[in-house]
Amino acid sequence: LGSNKVGDITNATIVKDEKGRQYHIGLTQGELAENIVLVGDPERIDRTKHIFNEIYIETTVREFHTITGKVGGLDLSLMSTGIGPSNMEICMIEIMQITKSPSIIRSGSCGGLQPYIDIGDYVISTGAVRIEDTSTYYIPDGYPAIANFEVILALSEAATKTDIPFHIGLTASASGFYGAQGREVPGLSTKEPDMIEKLSKVQVLNMEMEASILLHLSQIFKFRAGVICTVFANRITDKFISSNQKNQSEIKCVRTAIDALKILNQMDQIKQKNKTTNWLPQLSLSE
Repeated sequence: LGSNKVGDITNATIVKDEKGRQYHIGLTQGELAENIVLVGDPERIDRTKHIFNEIYIETTVREFHTITGKVGGLDLSLMSTGIGPSNMEICMIEIMQITKSPSIIRSGSCGGLQPYIDIGDYVISTGAVRIEDTSTYYIPDGYPAIANFEVILALSEAATKTDIPFHIGLTASASGFYGAQGREVPGLSTKEPDMIEKLSKVQVLNMEMEASILLHLSQIFKFRAGVICTVFANRITDKFISSNQKNQSEIKCVRTAIDALKILNQMDQIKQKNKTTNWLPQLSLSE
């Protein structure tokens, strides 16, 4: 891709197809809502499709399956990203070409790194320890991956209204699932076999593969983003979720993310009424 001129289909930095759609996600302006929930598994879109009251657009390109419609009066897009930070990078870069100022929540799965975190619990990320290198192409060393504080508050409020225990704290984002997460692989040696113990010792709550690049890019692009994950496994206690619980947990986590987006919209309305830029503790959601 030799040109830096956006819009040149053949050589542009931002690649579009012949119809002007973003090359990987297959969408153009007006087809993606400003409220977005990202999931990893494309099949998770089908499992949560019934949540929509009305669907305007549904597309599938590679692993990027997108539905845009209404959920309880909220204009919403639900999109799958596939696995890993490189997929999240593609998704985020192309989303930013066709939206104005989105609020984005990743509803994902993770492995718990503390013994008190049970299977099926939520982890709401305040920030992410970067163990991936995709984001290093955009940030200087030491640049923190921090979730937007309003999104953290909204996710916490939404989670409080469920019957699911939740934990708030740091997430670790790896570049892969096996060696990058310190898993033993027959015939291979891993660089940091004691990674899980090290992260647990410094109170990191969970590990997954997408949060840090999402949070880094959201900070650079100046939009709100956050992460809520359901614990599918606990790397300390060696427990793993059942298939039936997994499917139900996925749906509940997406619903919680959507509820958080609704709360963010309430926050925005109250901020506008009170002529303030940031959400403050004295502002009530019941106004």
